[in-house]
Formats: sequence, structure tokens, C-alpha cells
Amino acid sequence: MKPTLTHRSLIAALAVLLAALAAFAKDGAEGRTKDQHSKVSEPTEAPAILATMQSELDRSMAGYSKADPPVYFISYTIADREYAEVSGSNGALLSSTENHARWLEVQTRVGSIKQDNTHKLGDRQPSWTSPGTATILADDLPVLSREIWRETDKQYRAASQALIKVKTSQQVQVQTAEGAAPDFSAEAPRTYTGPHVEMRVDRAPWEARVRKYTTAFSQSPAVLNSIVTFTALAANQYEVTSEGSKIAFGQIHYRLELYVQSKAPDGMDINRYNNFDWLAPKDAPDDKTVLEHIQTMIQETEALDKAPLVDPYAGPALLTGRAAAVFFHEVFGHRSEGFRQKDINEGQTFTSKIGEQILPAFLSIKDDPTESVFGGQMLLGNYLYDDEGVKAESVQLVDHGVLKTFLMSRSPLVDIPHSNGHGRRQLGFVPVARQGNLIVSSTNAVTNEQLRAKLIELVKAQGKPFGLLIDDIAGGFTFTGRGQPQAFQVLPLVVYKVFPDGRPDELVRGVDIVGTPLVSLTKIVATGDKPEIFNGYCGAESGSVPVSAVAPAILISEMEVQKKQTSTDRPPILPPPTHDPESQGQKQ
Repeated sequence: MKPTLTHRSLIAALAVLLAALAAFAKDGAEGRTKDQHSKVSEPTEAPAILATMQSELDRSMAGYSKADPPVYFISYTIADREYAEVSGSNGALLSSTENHARWLEVQTRVGSIKQDNTHKLGDRQPSWTSPGTATILADDLPVLSREIWRETDKQYRAASQALIKVKTSQQVQVQTAEGAAPDFSAEAPRTYTGPHVEMRVDRAPWEARVRKYTTAFSQSPAVLNSIVTFTALAANQYEVTSEGSKIAFGQIHYRLELYVQSKAPDGMDINRYNNFDWLAPKDAPDDKTVLEHIQTMIQETEALDKAPLVDPYAGPALLTGRAAAVFFHEVFGHRSEGFRQKDINEGQTFTSKIGEQILPAFLSIKDDPTESVFGGQMLLGNYLYDDEGVKAESVQLVDHGVLKTFLMSRSPLVDIPHSNGHGRRQLGFVPVARQGNLIVSSTNAVTNEQLRAKLIELVKAQGKPFGLLIDDIAGGFTFTGRGQPQAFQVLPLVVYKVFPDGRPDELVRGVDIVGTPLVSLTKIVATGDKPEIFNGYCGAESGSVPVSAVAPAILISEMEVQKKQTSTDRPPILPPPTHDPESQGQKQ
């Protein structure tokens, strides 16, 4: 499996619930657009749709709990999404759309908490897609009841068939220790009614802005292609369970994504990304800010086109904060997800290591989805309740280098019987334990200048010709399955050679960071004192979900890099029309 963390979100990922609620102003500051409008309605009582879902749930439990096999748990979830997107490329508009949809998910569990229809069958890969269906947009409650009734019957029949296969498989398959853990956790019911949100976006100003931004990219002859996308999502979610939970809340999120592509003379693709995320219309970035970022991206792209390639290397490396954040997400974060500890197909790197030292003693790691802001910057992995209706919790995963616990959904482990609010998914997938806001802290922090000096000391001590400074990263992926090498790969965008003799740093390209987790984590020798944030989307078994990773810069005594996969296609033979003197002369 290849969990990934990237700057650019997949469009499907924007259907995921995003950050926490904030107050929304209708008027933006001067220089910002005034075309985003959102409305937050404070609840006075539980919404009627929730009452209708509860009524049908009561009726279903009364009937299906007496069926053969009996249902022991039912949940109903309705996700209401208003979504707007404006996308442009190379000075022109690509698309401008809006849509409104509702998705109904019915979960029926037959058997018992100890063993039910979801039980994993040996080495057979489970189906990660979730049963669900599009449902009516209008609050026509009698029709909605009928939709729920039809979907419940469909899912009960499927669950009954699945339970038969589970029971049959138990007669011929060996059970592992963690595989003997219950299939579901019993959780205390929650009742919460948060604000209902509504959103209206005037797309015309954003259409003008994406044309302006992509035109700015086209001013450079090095730019082959540029795409700028604005998205807005207003999401309201309603959930009831047979345990007694009743939850309703709404969230809004806006995002602007910048992407530029070039090609070096040797055929290697050069990509640069940037993005802005905000909750309140008043916090949208102004033109000046965006255009400054575009100029920086152009300058980096032009420099990377000319930068020399680096051969495979193993030696000291310094990762700046954003790069370190991705490193921890990939190398540690995915291996701390609870469901991986009970799957025999998984590598289970840390399964038996609770209470053991897995990191240097100066490092601690927590995952805290309850935090919406860090250092004044929005955290994309913030949420109120997870996708199983469990309240989000801050989880101390590593304390001074010692592994303490795992991120848990409602799929328990033998020694961790309850969820800690990390069951997450993209709509249409089954929730599993996932990261939210992974935050790394250090007690061995020095200034970034001192960290650089330590890098040079290590280079000299090891007799290396240079060290590497990893300044920006596009994302990465990691293999956690048992049938594959327990390795990770992180994809740097901006890399410098740092020389021990005082020569200026040299920008280079063409390398990916590779390694194995148990070794790489122990090679960290010091950190910087200024944490940085990486906001992105992580794709794994339960789809693409918004996440954040926060970390200071880290110094690693030995890191390996390999050659980056590249293209053999040459750059275009002719320059872009606007940068071709002959073309311009003909036009004149």
C-alpha cells in the first residue's frame, strides 16, 4: 500500500470533512475578494432530519435485532456537501462549477462485538469501499425515511452473507494474537448539535483571479504548464447510532492551489506546488501575497531547470521543518495507525514495541486533531468528531522516545479496547485509524544556524565531500505491507549541497530520500527550534483525508538518497509562442 501526502488534493478528497468551525465575516479586508459568503446558524434544537433518522433507526433496531442473524449495531450517516471549484491554466479558464449532493451511509453489524460480519478473513484483502448511496437533497422527511429503509434492508442482507463466510473461515484458519481482538469497540454515546453552515460563492471574481495567476506563471519561458484551482466546501453531517449517539455539525473550508510544471534539458520533470487554506472569507490571501508566491515558484523552477543532478549518496542531511514534518508523517505516522497492528498482512513495525525506545529520548510525538491553529497558521487535520461519531482526542504517541500507544478507530486491539477518535475516511470508504495533526516536539533544540553548523561538523567527521540540505518536499509514500520491503520514499523538491570548506550551497536535483523506519528514526541527532507546518492530503486505505504535520528541522547523521525517476522526453523544440522572437516578429 502506498499512503501519500501531497500539496495538491485530489478533487474527490475535497468531499472529506475539513477543519474546525470559525466565525465568518462577510466583508474582506481591502485587497481581498468579497465574493465568498458563508452563514453559520447557531442551533436552537436538534434538526428535523436527525429526528427522522432516529425514528427510522428505532424501527430498524426493533425489527432486525430479532432477525436471524440478529443485528447488534446500526448507524445512519447523511453527509450534505455544497462544493464550488474554479480552475484555470496558462491564462485561461478550465472549469467553473458548483454542485450540491447528499450521501447516505448505513452500517449494519450482525453477530457480536467479539466477531461480526466485518471480521478480516486471513490474508484476504478487505474491501475498503463503504456501502452507501446518493440520496434526496430536499428535506422531504417521508421520502428520506423510505430511502433509509431501502438501504438498511440492502445492507442487512449483505452483512448476513458476510457473517456466514466469516464463520466458515474460522474453521480452517489460524488466528493471530491481535486477530483475536474484538471486531468492534463499545463506546459511550455522544450527543452534539453544532452550527448548520451554508455557503455561497460568486465564482466570477475567482475566474478572473485564476486567469491572472496563471498568466503570471506564463511570463517565464521555463514554464510549460500552470494550473491554479480555487475550491470551497460547506459540509453538514448528521449521524445517529443504535448506541444512542446523535451528532450534527457543519464545517467550511476554502483552498487555493498553485501548480507549475517545467522540464529540464535532460528530460526530468520539474514540479513546484503551493497552497493556501482558510476558514473565514476575510482570511483569503490577497493578490499581492499570491503573486509574490508565484514569483518565488518561478525563480525556483528556473533555477532547478539549470541545477546539476546528484548521484546516489549516503551521509549527513538536514531537513527543514516542512520537510521534516513529511518525514515523520511517512516514516512514523502510518506505522502508528492501530488497524495495521492487527492485520497479518502488515509489517507491524511497532506492534510489540509499546513501552520501548523507538526514537531518541529528546523527541516526543502526539496527534491532536482538536488543535485548529499552530503558530497562527491553520491546521488542516483539525476535526470535532471522527467519521465513526467518536469525539476527537489528543493522543501522546511517543513520550521522550518511548512508544506509548497507537491511533485508534473502533477496531480495537487486545490491549487497547477503545477508539481515541481517529477513525477517518473519504466519503465512500470504510473508516480506519488515520492521522490528523501529527505534532513533533524536541528537548534538544538549537537554532537553525547552529543546526547547520552541526551538519558541517558531521560532514567533516565522516569525511564526506558534502552534506545535503532538504528544503522542500512534494510528499512521499511508505510501504507497510508484510510482502514488501518495510521502506519509505520521500520526494524532495528543493535540495542543496552544503560544503564543509565554506563554498556557497549548490542547488541540485534528481534525488529521492529512501530508507527503513527503525534505522532512520534512530539517526536523528538534533533538531531546530522553529516548528513548521505541512498541510496536505493523505491517501491510504480509507481514501484521501486532510492532514497536518508539524515538526522542527532535524539533523540526521546518515540518510540515503537515490536517483529520482525521470522522463526521457526532451523539452519542447520551440519556446512558448509568447517567448519566441520569430513568432513575435511575424505577429508585428
